[in-house]
Amino acid sequence: MKLTVSGNEKEYADGLSVAQLIELEKVETPQYVTVSVNDEFVESGAFAETSLNAGDIVEFLYFMGGGQYGF
Repeated sequence: MKLTVSGNEKEYADGLSVAQLIELEKVETPQYVTVSVNDEFVESGAFAETSLNAGDIVEFLYFMGGGQYGF
């Protein structure tokens, strides 16, 4: 099946879960990644149970903390 992952169209086996895709894509720090499928956020506890379908658009999002100190 074809998926669009981080803006790139790729071919994967049918029946792939979000957790499996994270492994295949070698996502850096997977414990901190947020995943959206077709603009819907997937709860991290549901990665293994969330199946992907042909044509899905998957984005890996990383939220970074930070700020500016006024000295």
